[in-house]
Amino acid sequence: MNKKSKIYVAGHGGLVGSAIVNNLKAKGYSNITVQSHSELDLKDQLEVKKFFEREKPDYVFLAAAKVGGIKANNDFRGDFIYDNLCIQNNVIGQSLEHRVKKLLFLGSTCIYPKEVEQPMNEDSLLTSSLEFTNEPYAIAKIAGIKLCESFNLQYKTNFISVMPTNLYGLNDNFNLETSHVLPALMRKIYLAKLLRTNNFEEILTDLGLKHRDQISEHLATFGVTKNSVEIWGSGKPKREFMNVNDMADACIFIMENVNFSDLVNYKRKNNKLSLINSDGIEEIRNTHINIGTGEDISIIDLAKKIKKIIGYDGELIFNSLMPDGTMRKLTDVSLLNSLGWRHKVDLDQGISELYNWYRGN
Repeated sequence: MNKKSKIYVAGHGGLVGSAIVNNLKAKGYSNITVQSHSELDLKDQLEVKKFFEREKPDYVFLAAAKVGGIKANNDFRGDFIYDNLCIQNNVIGQSLEHRVKKLLFLGSTCIYPKEVEQPMNEDSLLTSSLEFTNEPYAIAKIAGIKLCESFNLQYKTNFISVMPTNLYGLNDNFNLETSHVLPALMRKIYLAKLLRTNNFEEILTDLGLKHRDQISEHLATFGVTKNSVEIWGSGKPKREFMNVNDMADACIFIMENVNFSDLVNYKRKNNKLSLINSDGIEEIRNTHINIGTGEDISIIDLAKKIKKIIGYDGELIFNSLMPDGTMRKLTDVSLLNSLGWRHKVDLDQGISELYNWYRGN
């Protein structure tokens, strides 16, 4: 990419998409195009076709997706697979049709099997069964990987897939019913601190309530009191967390420096490709890239870290009657590191920045 290349960021309003746009601008890219959902429905094939005919982007970041937590993934299984397949097929298909120079497709590490060796390596894809609750979403993302890979092999395109670990950062979702673990813990502990210091006005503002007598009952539904915060599970599972600004930086690094041919050559060099049949056909697969830190932390240690940063002196109560989920999910980032990129933002710094941003917004 050069600084004047026409770049389309699909999903610019989300956590990842907004970080990519900001990072591109900070690096001096000046020809960025975005469209809100009301302006362009990516599920509509005709609308997407007209957009590509009109805008003619040189490069595409596909960060748009239908996303949600465990409950949403399980309750709306049909929507998650159908909507994501439509979005991916339309954007990747039109990128082929209009000869986009390079595309970056963003997936998720939920593509890996439920029972997978840790850390999760790119070659563990499709080796066993997926986690049931997010299987439809994962299958859609796997289809996106294979679509990019197959177009590269058949049409010589340069479409690269990346699989980010758990992300957090500015513009995160702090909804107590639908947010992921880090922002949910941060908001619950922050509200508990406000309750403990009798800062009722800030609580009313945060929750959008009108009367003080609504506060205790409302917060109790989320396990928040002035003396304690309840957290689901034992706290023993370990998770990897990456700042979204690091994720955006990695994406742009890959778009600037890595091609599909580089990934194939890496796999050849490391004996990850093989000749499999009598015709000597070489298998080229699993050319996606994990993006993460390669470091994880238990939920109990994460909660203690957030508690310390916020300055809450109440109790953390872990409800072991609630499910823990998978005990460990850590990405193998050796491929990413070998390509020349490593994360920069440590967890303490990232949590502090996010907490300050949340209080100001």
